[in-house]
Amino acid sequence: MACYEVGGNHPRVHPSAYVHPLASLIGRVEVGPDCFIAPFASLRGDFGSIRVGAGVNVQDCCTVHGAPDGEVVLEDDAHLGHGCIIHNALVGRNVLVGMNAVVLDGVVLGEGCVVGSGCVVPSGVAVPAGKLIVGVPGKIVGDVKPGLAAFKRVGTCWYQHLAARTRETLVEVSLEECHAGEAGGPWKPWIEAELDALAEELGWRGLPWLGGSSIDKDIGKDQADRPRHQAGRTEQGESEA
Repeated sequence: MACYEVGGNHPRVHPSAYVHPLASLIGRVEVGPDCFIAPFASLRGDFGSIRVGAGVNVQDCCTVHGAPDGEVVLEDDAHLGHGCIIHNALVGRNVLVGMNAVVLDGVVLGEGCVVGSGCVVPSGVAVPAGKLIVGVPGKIVGDVKPGLAAFKRVGTCWYQHLAARTRETLVEVSLEECHAGEAGGPWKPWIEAELDALAEELGWRGLPWLGGSSIDKDIGKDQADRPRHQAGRTEQGESEA
């Protein structure tokens, strides 16, 4: 990982966390246990400090930054989708921030909130626990329904498992080794069965991965008539986008 000291302060990373070598941690950044920090995530604790709680995932190309003398807090089990920006805000426990969403200065996201993909949450907004916020500018449109809450819980659990497995098995390989692979050949099984077992353990049935603005559609319907979810596929063997 790329860790940098600035002003006499260097990042603090729990040994059980996984931080990809292409992620960047600068200055006053504290990463708790069982976290997953993906490639090209930037956590820059030069102006203010950044505190990342247990089991948080910060996905590819996320930016986390604060204001002078401020503190950015990502509480336990927070889940930041690809490319989102958190600036001088508090992301509460078990919150999902969707892909490419922007959370601006002074925002407080209460426990269990969901911020839709592409949403911009304006400065200073306090979102009560368990609310769904979407749009530009972001507006509260209702409560997080049980299906969406379960979807979030499973996804976060998967990333916590991924942190441990990646820490154990990630190895950089040369381009020459990649040239030696057979195009179209089979891949070795890796983590799929483990993710399926975790989903079953959490009682997850149906609702395959949801994309983009679809998160607030069809969530409340009974899941009993949906195919049982499996990582990357359904019982019918269909691929998921």
